[in-house]
Amino acid sequence: MRTNMAVAGVLGYALCLTPAQARITRIDIASVEPFADGAEFGTAGSYERVIGTARGELDPSDPANAGIVDIALAPRNARGMVEYKTDLFILRPKDPARGNGTLLFEVLNRGRKFLFNWVLDAPAQAVQAVNDPKSAADAGTGLVLRRGYTLVWSGWEADALRQQGGMAIDVPVATRFGQPIVETVRDQLVSATRGPPEAPFFLTFKTASPDKDNARLTVRRRESDPPRPVPAEAWHYATPRQIELLPKGTKPLPGSLYEFTYQATEPKVLGIGFAATRDVVAHLRTEASGDANPAGGSIKQTLALGISQSGRYLRDFIQQGFNRDEAGRRVFDGVLSHIAGVGGVFLNARFGQPSRTNTQHEDHLYPENAFPFSAAAQHDPVTGRTGTILRGDGFDPLLIEMNTGTEYWQKGASLLTTDPIGRRDVALPDTARAYLVSSGFHYGRAGMTSTKGPCANERSTLNPAPAIRALLVALEEWVKEGKAPPESRVPRISDGTLVEAAEIGFPFMVGVPVPTAPNAIARFGTYVDPRPEAGPQYRPLVPRVDADGNDVAGIRLPAIAAPRATYTGWNLYADPFPAGALCDREGSQIPFSPKQADRIAKGDPRPSIEERYPDANAYVAAVTKSVDALVADRLLLREDGDHMIEAARPRTP
Repeated sequence: MRTNMAVAGVLGYALCLTPAQARITRIDIASVEPFADGAEFGTAGSYERVIGTARGELDPSDPANAGIVDIALAPRNARGMVEYKTDLFILRPKDPARGNGTLLFEVLNRGRKFLFNWVLDAPAQAVQAVNDPKSAADAGTGLVLRRGYTLVWSGWEADALRQQGGMAIDVPVATRFGQPIVETVRDQLVSATRGPPEAPFFLTFKTASPDKDNARLTVRRRESDPPRPVPAEAWHYATPRQIELLPKGTKPLPGSLYEFTYQATEPKVLGIGFAATRDVVAHLRTEASGDANPAGGSIKQTLALGISQSGRYLRDFIQQGFNRDEAGRRVFDGVLSHIAGVGGVFLNARFGQPSRTNTQHEDHLYPENAFPFSAAAQHDPVTGRTGTILRGDGFDPLLIEMNTGTEYWQKGASLLTTDPIGRRDVALPDTARAYLVSSGFHYGRAGMTSTKGPCANERSTLNPAPAIRALLVALEEWVKEGKAPPESRVPRISDGTLVEAAEIGFPFMVGVPVPTAPNAIARFGTYVDPRPEAGPQYRPLVPRVDADGNDVAGIRLPAIAAPRATYTGWNLYADPFPAGALCDREGSQIPFSPKQADRIAKGDPRPSIEERYPDANAYVAAVTKSVDALVADRLLLREDGDHMIEAARPRTP
């Protein structure tokens, strides 16, 4: 019988397991409490929050762990095992029998839970996420709860922040013959592009010495500019993990690329994060019911969801062989990766930096994009290699990869469905699908506002979440019932919807800058001294647009099929930032003129609102037509479609 602490409060208890039972050796439960004050979610009933930690151990000699970089240099316990401890958070049906038998594991993004705000339209609590879901409002649409999923999160990134409900993992530090490892690393430090301008320059690693002779700081405006040395007297170590410009109070120029090369020490064995996810999920899906399994012991199938960094994590998780547990069982039956492009995560490496994300201007020369890119088996004419992100070993999950326009411009997403040099389309295997959310952008989620920030154009507010929800349900049906999801919907070379940047056909609008090239897939040697390699290069392509500037191909949500604005997956930096470069992972929103006379006066070639929709009923009819088509194709849930139709109706005073 499950221990019930909902009434007793935060008592805490430990589940001690033997190595024979699982590589998870102990689960410490800090609290079990009602979710949303015991509110009922459909047939699944009420839910409980389970918060605690899981302890695990890894056998360095087991082939399943051999790929973890530096595991042989990690300290071992008396049994010769390498130990770790990870944060654990579960939302489970209070009555396991009322659940649907599906465990949905969301991979945390820098320690944050994205599911509720980015997929279920809940208002964010903090840091772009709902990290501590407690209320019915935190559940957003409540879709996954009403369907009876058991939701699980566990830490995998050792340096993720635990503040404001964040989650992380504790892993050991590698040493060599008991002595600290010291190596040269490079940190790129940029102000105001992904955070406030007053943000200090925190270092990824602890410096081995405060001696400035072993460190070098440079600055340049753009990656193509030669780096200029910053004199040693113009900076200092504020702490072993932070540098400051001098004289004190000196502010870096927004958007400029400062690069700090220094001697770092105490590298954590970061690849354990992959094994921890594997073993936590394997334990929860295979352990018998009762207190030994805080997921309830009724798990029949497992799904994984990853958004952005977390989606890149899942691509590496599959490719590096972690979807097979140590007992030879599949871990995830199905995986949905959203806005990952073709990248991986800089995790399983000595002095890895998993929070880096490659864009045209920033973090461009860090490990992220390397062949193989696609679920399709291909030969790479650039490197001469052959490969696929799937292993073909019987443990691959069913795979859905979703992207927005941003990932085509910034993350090479076209290479999911073309050959590496962008000359022809390729077919995915029957076990994989790829989708473009037309004209969507990377940060799209509920509650977005249209502001410029560092960008030239107003920020997009297009929310791709309705498409994510539909495809998450499709993934569940694929895994449980063998019902294949909709065919891939992506731009193609063969039909002219996937093109070079110069050929997208974007309409000319006064004052609206347009990018001239997507982010390149750079090839280089060591990231410490990255020197781009010459020779053949990868060729990412981008979606062609219609006369309004909206993507032609992909899942065209009603905002695109019945538009009142142009939406793009790209934006450009404006002064005082490096003008003309792609503005991080932002999108643009350019509203149509209300009246024909207005748009003619502005020289806007796009028909006005009144020209498109003579009255309110015409607009509702256009939205309804779009909704019905998407619902019929299983790319939109009926409940979401009905809400969109209702939202299109004019509001009565």
